[in-house]
Amino acid sequence: MKDQFKVLIIGAGTGGLCLAHGLKKAGIQVEVYERDRTRTGGLQGYRVGISPDGSRALKECLPSELFDIFVATCARAPKFFNMLTERYSEVLSLELETGHDPVNEEKSVSRMTLRQVLLTGLEDIVHFDKKFTRYEQNEDGTVTAFFEDGTSASGNLLVGADGSNSPVRKQLLPHAKLEETGIISIGGKLPITEETKSLLTHKVFNGITMIMAPKAYGCILHAMEFKWDHGGVKNGIGGNDAELLSRWPGLLYDNTRDYIMWGFWASRRSFPANPLEIKDGEQLKRMVLGMTESWDPKLRKMFSLSDPTTIFTVNIRTSVPIEPWPTSSVTLLGDAIHTMTPGRGIGANTALRDAASLCRKLIEARGGGKSLIQALREYETEMIKYGFEAVIDSRKQMDDNTVMHKPVVGRIALACMRTGMRMVNHLPPLKKKMAANLSHSRGANRESSD
Repeated sequence: MKDQFKVLIIGAGTGGLCLAHGLKKAGIQVEVYERDRTRTGGLQGYRVGISPDGSRALKECLPSELFDIFVATCARAPKFFNMLTERYSEVLSLELETGHDPVNEEKSVSRMTLRQVLLTGLEDIVHFDKKFTRYEQNEDGTVTAFFEDGTSASGNLLVGADGSNSPVRKQLLPHAKLEETGIISIGGKLPITEETKSLLTHKVFNGITMIMAPKAYGCILHAMEFKWDHGGVKNGIGGNDAELLSRWPGLLYDNTRDYIMWGFWASRRSFPANPLEIKDGEQLKRMVLGMTESWDPKLRKMFSLSDPTTIFTVNIRTSVPIEPWPTSSVTLLGDAIHTMTPGRGIGANTALRDAASLCRKLIEARGGGKSLIQALREYETEMIKYGFEAVIDSRKQMDDNTVMHKPVVGRIALACMRTGMRMVNHLPPLKKKMAANLSHSRGANRESSD
C-alpha cells in the first residue's frame, strides 16, 4: 500500500514553489505558507539567470504547459559573455550557444515574472500573510507549524524554503551560521530607450557583461528585453507565444518592462559611508558615481540615468558549511540551508535542483519503496554535498579577503588576469573551448546527475 503524507512548505520562493508543483503533479498533498501579504510582494532584485540545470528541474516539476509559459516569459537569451575593463575595453568575449532548446539554453528572467509563473496553478495551496514562528514535532511523527496570527498547520514533513534568514533553520540548526563576505552591492535599472541603448555596444546589449576594475570594484550589466509588455505581445519578438501568454493569468500581476540592469560591488571598507544604512536611491546613485569617476563616461551615464526608486543595496553573505545533521520530519532547501554569493550565478539554480531532488525522493517514499525518513536522509546527504560545494565555489568570486583586494598585489593580479584573458580572446579555438566548458558547468547537454 502506498504511503500517503502531507508536506508543509514554509516560503513561496523559487525552490519552495518548484517543489510544490512537483508534489502536486505527483498527487502528494502539499500546502505552502508565505509571509508576504500578496502575490506581488517581497521581492528584491531584478534579473535571475536560469541555467540548463535550473531549466531541467523546472521541466521535471512543472506541468508541461506551465513550463512552456516559463520559457515564453524569459527575456531573449544572452548571446555573449563579456569581460570588460572600467574604461569599456574588451578583455574577453565568449559567444554562447543559442537556439530554441527549452532546456539547454541559458535563460534570463525577471524575478517577479518567475514568481508569477511559479504561483500559477498553486492558488489553492499557497497561503499568504502567514509569518512562521516555530514548529513542534509531535509524538505521532507529525510536525506542526505555528504562525504569528495564531493559526497552525500539521503534516508529516515541514520544509524550510524560507530564505537566508530562515526561522526554520534557526530552530532546526541553531549552530548553522551566515558569514559576512565583506562585499556590498548596489544595484539599479533603467528602461531601454534609444538613448540608453546607445550606451551599450552590440555585444554588451546582447550579452551578460562583467566589469573588472582596480580596487576589486566590479559590475554586472544585462539588458532584459521581453516578448511582451502590458499592451500585449510585441510584433516580431516572440509573436508565436501570443496565445500562450494571453491565457496566462500571471500576466495580470507582472510589472515587467524592458530594462537594463546593473549591479556594482566593492569591499565594505571601500565605500565612503555604509550603503546599507542609506535608503535614498539618489544618494546611493551619487555614491556609485563618486566611486567610478575614472570609469568610461557611457557607463557613468548609465548609472546617472537609473531610476532612483529602483536602486537598492545587498549585503553579500554566505553560509558556513556544516556537517550532516540527524534526519527528522523537518528539512531545508535553497538559501535556507546554503546561502551563497552571486559570484557564480547558481543560487536560484541550486534551489531548483534541491526542489527536484527532494520531490523525486518523496515520490519514492510515497510509492512505498522506502520510508519517509530514509528518503529525506538520501536527499539531505546529496544536497549537503553539492550545496556546500557551490557555497565554497561562489565565495571565491566575492570575498574581500582575496588577493584582488590587496592594495598593491591586487593591481598586479588584475593586470595578470586581464593579460591572460586578452590572449585567450585572440585564440578562437581556445575561446570556443572555454565557452563550451562554461555551458557544461551550468548543465548544458547533460542529464540530471541526481
